[in-house]
Amino acid sequence: MLSLRVHLGALGLALLTSLASPVTASAAPAFAPTVEEQRLDRAVPQEILARSGFDSVAPEFARALGSARGYAQARAVVVREGSALWRRAVDRAQGRGPAGGELSRGDDRPLYWARLGMTREVRGWEPEFGLSAAQRTALLGELERTSRGQTDIRYPARAKGLKRVLVTGFDPFTLDRDIRISNPSGASALALDGTVVRTATGLARIETAVFPVRWQDFTDGTVERTLRPHLPEVDLFTTVSQGRVGRFDIERTNGAWRGGFGDNENIGRTETIPVPTPSTQPQWTTTTLPYAAITAAHTGPFPVYDNTAVTEIPAGATTPVDRPDGPTPGSTAREGGGGDYLSNEIAYRATLLRDRLNLHNTLPGGHVHTPVLQFAADNTTEVTDPDFVRNREDIVAQVREIVRVATNAS
Repeated sequence: MLSLRVHLGALGLALLTSLASPVTASAAPAFAPTVEEQRLDRAVPQEILARSGFDSVAPEFARALGSARGYAQARAVVVREGSALWRRAVDRAQGRGPAGGELSRGDDRPLYWARLGMTREVRGWEPEFGLSAAQRTALLGELERTSRGQTDIRYPARAKGLKRVLVTGFDPFTLDRDIRISNPSGASALALDGTVVRTATGLARIETAVFPVRWQDFTDGTVERTLRPHLPEVDLFTTVSQGRVGRFDIERTNGAWRGGFGDNENIGRTETIPVPTPSTQPQWTTTTLPYAAITAAHTGPFPVYDNTAVTEIPAGATTPVDRPDGPTPGSTAREGGGGDYLSNEIAYRATLLRDRLNLHNTLPGGHVHTPVLQFAADNTTEVTDPDFVRNREDIVAQVREIVRVATNAS
């Protein structure tokens, strides 16, 4: 997820809640479906759900939710079913249990569309016992977190030589350009969750989570809420998103700027990234991933670059300037190496959190941009094809190898 300029320059291809305290109150009217949820009724999402067996998720969830006789029971249903959706998607991607249909197992899109079916049910639910706006918002927050694996990050007790790695991915995005779009970072999260890789220094256990492509969720602190409990206990973390065509990038520098590109709700934000304690907010943060070791290793079919470029407003100036070798002292951020969209923002937030936890010198962490996941050149309508599947599998395998190399070098 890069800046709008990069989006338009790469062959026209698209690159790339808060928990309110439950309260007892008079019933509030149901919420209208969101822009994301309104896309759900189109033919492509319905085909993806049907061909994966995930078309049963929302109806079964609605029946379970309808059996709740109070807020506490409703919350229990949401937590149980949200967690089950995440586990079902992970199991399907990793070859456990029934495939549910002929759509390839590693596809991240059934999780995305099934989740929207569930959130739409919660948003429109009007139980007899009454549901306040705050309670409905809280249920939606629980559903978002549990179905994204954000509450499922658990490492085994420390064993000698076992390292702990945290990897994050994203939902599909730019769906109004092509509603068939998948996100290889989300697919990587499903493929890697709970897996173990072997390095020269021992084994490493990987835990993952997926994040929404929505500015408001980031403003509300979804990144910090999810990562803060775990950064002090892990040995390496990397946020991952889809970036440029035909290449991986290890983003050296992240900028404190939102460039305004529309998110999955078709909302743009152009502003300094809002973070806690803005008075001490830096314009730039840097990776502590072992980028030299990663770029030197053969990790797969795609080239991997150490991307040092940024766009800044130099100190005392007013016009943005591209800098191929990183920011200059006192400059104001306009794009990090990863652009000015939510991939840059998750990298900025995660590395700023690392630094505020005083882990800069001890915890390797940063951002990896994957290649764009492309369909076959002659496929303009089908939801999948052999080139698409092979491309995704190659990207996911290379993400795994990059994580292994980074862990080994740390």
